[in-house]
Amino acid sequence: MRHTIKLIIVSLVLVTAAFAVIKLRHANSSAAAAKDRLIVHEWGTFTSIAGKDGVALEWRPLNGATDLPKFVHTMQGPDAGLRHAKSKGEMTATIRMETPVIYFYANREMNVSAKVDFPKGKITEWYPQARSVATGIDWGTMKIEPGAAFNLPADYSDNHYYAARETDAAPLQICATNGRAAEQEKFLFYRGVGSFALPLSVTIENSRITLHNSGNAPLAQLIVFENRDGKIGVQAIDNLSGTSTVDRSLLDKNTDAVIQRLRQALVSAGLYGKEADAMIKTWRNSWFEPGMRVFYILPQSLTDEVLPMQIEPRPNELVRVLVGRVEIITPEMEKSVKTEVNRLNDTSPEVRADAEAAIRKYGRFYEPILKRIVADEQDPIVRAQIKRLIEVPAGD
Repeated sequence: MRHTIKLIIVSLVLVTAAFAVIKLRHANSSAAAAKDRLIVHEWGTFTSIAGKDGVALEWRPLNGATDLPKFVHTMQGPDAGLRHAKSKGEMTATIRMETPVIYFYANREMNVSAKVDFPKGKITEWYPQARSVATGIDWGTMKIEPGAAFNLPADYSDNHYYAARETDAAPLQICATNGRAAEQEKFLFYRGVGSFALPLSVTIENSRITLHNSGNAPLAQLIVFENRDGKIGVQAIDNLSGTSTVDRSLLDKNTDAVIQRLRQALVSAGLYGKEADAMIKTWRNSWFEPGMRVFYILPQSLTDEVLPMQIEPRPNELVRVLVGRVEIITPEMEKSVKTEVNRLNDTSPEVRADAEAAIRKYGRFYEPILKRIVADEQDPIVRAQIKRLIEVPAGD
């Protein structure tokens, strides 16, 4: 009897110990799971130029001076899939993918791998260094280091690139490979050009703007912006499905009104406040420069289709906010350029040079404007002059 009781006691002790071990393992597992929290946010812009039919025109998005710090990596040669261009500036596409940045938030140091595919485009600039870059970019494995004090690269210029650092995102480090030193940043940065369909088409006729959403999902928030000689007009359209036509807005607003609406739209789409501010600060000069454009936020499902992303370990939260930016060639802009084109026939070399400079002041957008004008031009001499301007990139 005494022996039986002893066996029972030993059994109870063993069972209790087993339960304790299981409970401890579960507690350790829960603690480990609690430590592995990863949040990933991304913002960027798809810029296109609307043709007369509203469909995106082909243009040379990289035709012009770079606006990036010198330490940013850039493609060394053109991609054969983009019209066999001789240089990066000659690459022809319908979309410029501008400055997507990917932020990481983690509550402990961890290794993360990141890859973005761009099957209908080409990556042209990026930072930090990547394992492979082509129709997509693979950074391989990096170290996310919350709270780490890094000496981030700078070229001591007043460049809009640096505004993207003004968030609470964790610093990250790409380890040294192939003899290259490690590189640090507060985000992953990449840019590119491509040709693919976006859901919004925009046309303007007789002071009426027609917006058509050809996609399956509604476009939550659109902002029609115009800066004409420093006077600002703004209109907001919510949940666009199908087609909507509006009058050109009164030029009675200011830039602050646009910023407030854009910030609200970006935060509503899932960005943190500081991320929205960083995006607006990055693009403020070009977003609100003279001209007319429409801003809208792409459904994340479309972003995932155009730019499939792979992050390991899988984030607890992934937010991707890509802004569509459609540049509209207004009648006033077309008339102004056409006037300058006519001056190209002047007998004075100074007048001709002045006219060409006035046309090229439209930067990367002058080429699509000229393409619209040449389509209706009957004079063979004027057509030849326009084609010369189209074919010779700025600065050549």
